Amino acid sequence: MHWKIFGICAACLTTFGFVPQAIKIYKTKSVKDVSLATLLQFLFGVTFWAVYGFYLGDWVIILANIVTFATLIIALALYYKYR
Repeated sequence: MHWKIFGICAACLTTFGFVPQAIKIYKTKSVKDVSLATLLQFLFGVTFWAVYGFYLGDWVIILANIVTFATLIIALALYYKYR
């Protein structure tokens, strides 16, 4: 197996994991069932992963986590807008 392709697939799945949540928040204008602690935990986690990716020089890790970071920032902005 080509492990780089495996890593790219894993990165894509996790990178876009919060997109459906952000869309749901936007459409329903509700964050009643959204955990702020979870959003913040993931935000810090992807930040650390991106830093680790820079350390390794691995662009798959870097890009995946920067995109996830951006998605989480949008989700947090929507959280605060609709709380």
